[in-house]
Amino acid sequence: MVFRNPLDKFDKKFIFFDGAMGTMLQRSGLQPGELPEILNVTNAEIIKKIHRGYLEAGADIIISNTFGANELKYNSSNYNIEDVITAGVKIAKEEAACMGKLVALDLGPIGQIMEPAGNLSFETAYKLFKNQVIVGKKAGADLVLIETMSDLYETKAAILAAKENTTLPVFCTMTFQQDGRTLMGTDPKTMVVTLEALGVDALGVNCSLGPSELQGIVDEILEYSSIPVMVQPNAGLPRYDGKNTIYDITPEEFSRNMAIMAKKGVRIFGGCCGTDPEFIKATVSALENIQPIDIKEKDYTAICSSTNTVILGEGIKIIGERINPTGREIYKKQLKSGDVSYIEKEAVTQKEEGAHILGLNVGLPEIDEVKMMEKAIKAIQKVVRLPIDIDSPNPSVLEAGARVYNGKPIINSVNGRKNIMEKVFPIVKKYGGCIIALTIDEKGIPDSAEGRVKIAEKIIKTAACYGINKKDIIVDCLTLTASAQQREVMETVKAVKLVKEKFGVKTVLGVSNISYGLPRRCILNRTFLAMALDAGLDLPIINTQDQGVKDVVAAFEVLANLDKEADNYISIYGSKNDVLSKNDKEDKGESEGDLKSAIIDGIEDRAVRITSQLLKNKMAEEIVNYNIIPALDEVGRMYESQDIFLPQLIQSAETVKKSFEIIKKKILEDGEKNIEKGNIVLATVKGDIHDIGKNIVKVLMENYGFDVIDLGRDVDIEKIVNTVRENDIKLVGLSALMTTTVINMKKTIDALRENELQCKIVVGGAVLNQNYADMIGADYYAKDAREAVKIAEEVFSV
Repeated sequence: MVFRNPLDKFDKKFIFFDGAMGTMLQRSGLQPGELPEILNVTNAEIIKKIHRGYLEAGADIIISNTFGANELKYNSSNYNIEDVITAGVKIAKEEAACMGKLVALDLGPIGQIMEPAGNLSFETAYKLFKNQVIVGKKAGADLVLIETMSDLYETKAAILAAKENTTLPVFCTMTFQQDGRTLMGTDPKTMVVTLEALGVDALGVNCSLGPSELQGIVDEILEYSSIPVMVQPNAGLPRYDGKNTIYDITPEEFSRNMAIMAKKGVRIFGGCCGTDPEFIKATVSALENIQPIDIKEKDYTAICSSTNTVILGEGIKIIGERINPTGREIYKKQLKSGDVSYIEKEAVTQKEEGAHILGLNVGLPEIDEVKMMEKAIKAIQKVVRLPIDIDSPNPSVLEAGARVYNGKPIINSVNGRKNIMEKVFPIVKKYGGCIIALTIDEKGIPDSAEGRVKIAEKIIKTAACYGINKKDIIVDCLTLTASAQQREVMETVKAVKLVKEKFGVKTVLGVSNISYGLPRRCILNRTFLAMALDAGLDLPIINTQDQGVKDVVAAFEVLANLDKEADNYISIYGSKNDVLSKNDKEDKGESEGDLKSAIIDGIEDRAVRITSQLLKNKMAEEIVNYNIIPALDEVGRMYESQDIFLPQLIQSAETVKKSFEIIKKKILEDGEKNIEKGNIVLATVKGDIHDIGKNIVKVLMENYGFDVIDLGRDVDIEKIVNTVRENDIKLVGLSALMTTTVINMKKTIDALRENELQCKIVVGGAVLNQNYADMIGADYYAKDAREAVKIAEEVFSV
């Protein structure tokens, strides 16, 4: 029998995956730096034996030895990636078939940083994953497992590649740090919102932490997930005993924690680093008498960026309306030239003014709106963390925007016209998103509230035929102008109330439309907003510069018991007697002299203009010390307090890089003293082929003013020693991701000491901690890239 989803086969049973492949290969003699997937071709018997051990331990699904088998990692090997993947899947199939079990095609991260933080484009990532899944499907995989992902954008590329090129079920897990977020800042709630919207069959967490440390993360995943949850922990946190990497958790302790998760609602179990068949056997035994909990649909309406989820209905949420060409000549001019500086500035400004979501419309008849929408979304994602409302009447533009968007967007819009629903609903289903439903059809906008409710009902019912839940539908009852259609104003308000009562969906209105053609528009806007909020409006689209409109929202939340204890209201108004309108204050976004804000916001072209202007009156060193360094310090503080995350940290650093380029050019012209801070050597140690962490450190180091000599990955000890000696290096950064290569890190440190090179050594990597660093003789341990920069500044300040 063929099952569309493995869960159908297991009905109400738990599903057990296998444990670590790498751990078992290391026990079988895999050498540091050796590509493990090559063994599929060169020594299949080792792989068969590992699979067999897990199947005998009780695994229902075994994972192919293809985790890192992508073309980028294998571009320098002598092995064809198609042969490696085909062999990996077929070996697993041969073993699984004997016991009636299933095989998952394993896809791990590509190993490069995605745009905008890095150079790997979404399109390139998609093609790499596409090639893998096509081969894996052809070889006979039963499902696709995307695992150990730390970048939500890369994860989306992998999911789309799997779903667009196979009909196989897709399971997906991400890996979280001890702060509860992935390396790129995604929290568990945001992961669930995005992955569930993309249509994966199961989601969850693997690697990085042990089962005890994962309990809180699992709790949050279960709180929001409406689909099966999967957990594959490590065998605890590793430690280094001077010779080997040790995992202290026993199979018994591991399985006890898994049983706790099973009682909470986790349905799918397996193991990651440090686990072996004994861990799987113990887990199967521990869950033998536990009944799986039924999975319940979670009734919330959510959208998100890659690091920030907005749940509609939890207070009033505001969409900023100003990234729209209607009536904005400067924006129109920039759209025609392909300039995104207005978009970036407005994104930052509206965020500061209190927008929860950014409306984005790039519609002009004389431009390529598809390409401009893609460019605009990427520009916004560089500078702010807010979700986006992708606004266009053109389905091709909506699809282009939804495809490159990182998270779950609002797609704006669909209406009651049959041909529009047929074009837009497949886009919403494929990419995930909340859809704005306009109450208009082939006959136009009904005069009555009841007519608009009928259209809303038609849209909701049609959406269900496409598998779109009504919780992802936001109804727009359409604001008409009081100057021309005064009678219909109250019909709109009435329609909002009826839609809420009848369908229980969320609602949206463009507030400013009400006042076109009338004087003192702000009075009408504020009053209409108050009426609509009382009727049940969840999501007003407003001009966030109008403080009075925001005052109405804040007051309504208090009076409607949405702002408990008036906490938000007091935080806004408690320390001042009056709040001036944005129009009455200096618009700091227009200030070309504010280099610090440009750096913090990560707006590169503005930083370049400001730097050029400042250099007319100030020395380069003065700009660095009094403008750039304070900005970097503030960015660092925001990163450490989780106000921003790694992508924003890198974007600010890239912005500084642009300023430095202008400053260096001026220095050469004027013969001033060079302001570079010093030379640093970075290397991933011998035997370790992973360098994503090192590459992040390199980006930050360079953009904080250091010169970096990057020796790459799998670097010979002698090469590191010679480079340090020849360049009189004060600081060496060593990276290791694999537990088996920590010993080579120690050997490298020993070699540097034996050669009496007067350099400091900082180490980092996923398998390291302060105890490791102390044990192997490093001077410093950097838990992340920001910490590495602080250490460099300390070393070079002496």
